[in-house]
Amino acid sequence: MPHFVIMGAGRVGVMLARTLEASGHTVAVIDQDERAFQPLRKGFEGRLVTGVGFDEDTLKRAGITEAYAFAAVSSGDNSNIIAARVAREMFKVKNVVARVYDPNRAEFFQRMGIPTVASVRWSTDQVLRRLLPEQALKGDFREPSGRLMLTEIPLNDGWAGHALTSIESAAGVRIAYVTRFGEGMLPRPDTAYQQGDSVHVMMHTDDVADVTRILSRPPRVEDKEVEAEYTPASGRSKHPHAPKKPAEQKHNNRLVVEHEFHLGDAPPELPDPVELIGRHRDSSKGKK
Repeated sequence: MPHFVIMGAGRVGVMLARTLEASGHTVAVIDQDERAFQPLRKGFEGRLVTGVGFDEDTLKRAGITEAYAFAAVSSGDNSNIIAARVAREMFKVKNVVARVYDPNRAEFFQRMGIPTVASVRWSTDQVLRRLLPEQALKGDFREPSGRLMLTEIPLNDGWAGHALTSIESAAGVRIAYVTRFGEGMLPRPDTAYQQGDSVHVMMHTDDVADVTRILSRPPRVEDKEVEAEYTPASGRSKHPHAPKKPAEQKHNNRLVVEHEFHLGDAPPELPDPVELIGRHRDSSKGKK
């Protein structure tokens, strides 16, 4: 049975402890103030350890050596980060998370490989994302190096009906999942974007401005006409919207190529019908 150690007996720590215990796990809660344990005194069967959360002896009394995960959710950013590092680096706990109130610190420590949760930043981003969708993409998740981020990105209604694969090609992103009618779904090769969908993409953090600019506008003409050709595992099929080569055929032993025209091209010049009739008459007289 997995064992969890939580540093901080505030509202978040108490909720975590009760939720984990209700799921059948063993839990230990650490806090410097014994009075903080009062909400857990009744009905909680886990360990209540008084002490500093990054002290080795305190952590050992909480069972850190056999812990499956450690959560530092006290009210101090520095204490949470230090405790998280001690748990991960000294006691080799694989699953570690720290609550950090300062968004700048949260991003810095996350790049160091310490998963962080910044509640104020998350709430602010959720509001700004709906007020200023093109300027507030901070991401729901960033991998430790900080180079990649997973975020929800708004699309112009003009993309409705387009395959998600063509959206990926146009913006240079990878669509991780789509929320449709309140339910998450993994995209399939034939999945198309619908108005009202929430599209969550994995992208480079340096490309935020370019991606938002591309997807906040309607697709370009060439995006509507041509989608990238791909070769599936069978190696036989092409994308249904891949451009076709001009058709070739022979007429009177002469090779004739049928030209392909696209939206925006100038209409081809056609010969004068009167001239064509005259040519036909001349050729008919010659045959006679």
